[in-house]
Amino acid sequence: MASLKELKGRINSVKSTQKITKAKQMVAAAKLRKAQAAAEAARPYAARLAEVMGSLASKVTVSETSPKLLAGTGSDQVHLLVVANSDKGLCGAFNSNIVKAALVKARELEAAGKTVLFYMVGRKGRPVIRRNYPKAVLAMFDTTDVREPGYDEAERVAAELVKLYEEGKFDVAHLFYSKFRSALLQEPTEQQIIPVPAPKTAAAGASAIGAAVVEYEPDEEDILAALLPRYLKTQIFGALLENSASEQGASMTAMDNATRNAGELIQKLTIQYNRSRQAAITTELVEIIAGAEAL
Repeated sequence: MASLKELKGRINSVKSTQKITKAKQMVAAAKLRKAQAAAEAARPYAARLAEVMGSLASKVTVSETSPKLLAGTGSDQVHLLVVANSDKGLCGAFNSNIVKAALVKARELEAAGKTVLFYMVGRKGRPVIRRNYPKAVLAMFDTTDVREPGYDEAERVAAELVKLYEEGKFDVAHLFYSKFRSALLQEPTEQQIIPVPAPKTAAAGASAIGAAVVEYEPDEEDILAALLPRYLKTQIFGALLENSASEQGASMTAMDNATRNAGELIQKLTIQYNRSRQAAITTELVEIIAGAEAL
């Protein structure tokens, strides 16, 4: 049985931990509002750009002269999984859920006879991926020195992916990130980003335009050649923003649970301390009374 001194030390230790988790929860809550606003503000632009891309793609016949980001390499043998994680912990299952979704996709592709490679953004998911696929990590993008990944980082990631694609390192790229729904719900999401698929909003965009005749200057293929890299950057930027909001939401929830668990543990330890202290006092009283009677 633990001594009174040991119990007192454990109580003080848990109280110190509770202060840290409470502070972390408040910081995450403050950051969440800003990150959520940024993620929600980026969604309309991404949706509208997808509509424009859908309208243009529906008017272009994919051929050898089409932009490579749209036409593809003509093969789908090598798949690159772009896994976007954070550099920080203490955010529950945020990082592990993204990595788990990527690993499930990797096993599905391998079962279909495809070759799987990984491009890692952030460092939290690297150990798991390296442990399962030690020779499949093609490249890594370090965000350790970045306070919050933004559009500059999205541009650099997109540029590296396009370079690897043009060098023939892969045929298809899939992006994995966490879609922010609420502070309690972050949804691991996968989408193909290279070659750029015809957006699902193509039909919606066409219906919105209606029967109107639209002429493009220059032609559709030239506009697509300029918009495709921007579309790729926008998708990666949106994923980073969604990740940032999801990370803060997961961190706030995890720290709230940790704070409450610490409170429950403090209560249990305090009860145990009081019982042990009362038992020690009772024992001392019995010994004093016994000694007095002996005299």
